[in-house]
Amino acid sequence: MAGNVPPVADERDGLLRFLEQQRYVLKVAAHGLTDEQARRTPTNSELSVGGLVKHVATTEDGWLDIILKLPQKPFGEAMADYAAGYRLGEDETLAGVLARYDEVAARTAEVIAGIEDLGQPVPVPKGVPWYPQDVEAWSVRWVLLHLIEETARHAGHADIIREHVDGGTAIPLMAAVEGWPETAWVKPWQAATAPA
Repeated sequence: MAGNVPPVADERDGLLRFLEQQRYVLKVAAHGLTDEQARRTPTNSELSVGGLVKHVATTEDGWLDIILKLPQKPFGEAMADYAAGYRLGEDETLAGVLARYDEVAARTAEVIAGIEDLGQPVPVPKGVPWYPQDVEAWSVRWVLLHLIEETARHAGHADIIREHVDGGTAIPLMAAVEGWPETAWVKPWQAATAPA
């Protein structure tokens, strides 16, 4: 998949494809990183590329649980998990969180395929300070749009962090992932080699 979504058949297809494209560009930002590089926090924030992939996978999966009206953890416990969800732990690998992200994406496709009406209400979790207390429900459509926005925001974070880690930027990384030939405009990213 290149940097643009192909033509879409309908609203559902469009929402899922735009979400898929944002997942893809986030994963492109992780291309070629070692686990150690994926843990690096080279900016003033505590964000890392690996931690961002882990966070968006967990967030997307959590929204599926809300859509399906599965039991939620108490807010305090959820917040502890939320904070840890931004870090790629020493016992975790980039390959592992990327595989988990693929599993979540497959779950999203399956869950959304089973929902006939994208206007189906999704209850607003109560007691969460950043959710409106005067709104009872969003829709599945709203959740998908929110996931696109959330993933896009963090894909942008990952681009900045990646550039700080090793200089890799979006288009050369995408060229490397997709096997584009080198041109006068684009040279596919290559891992730096250690001096002899």
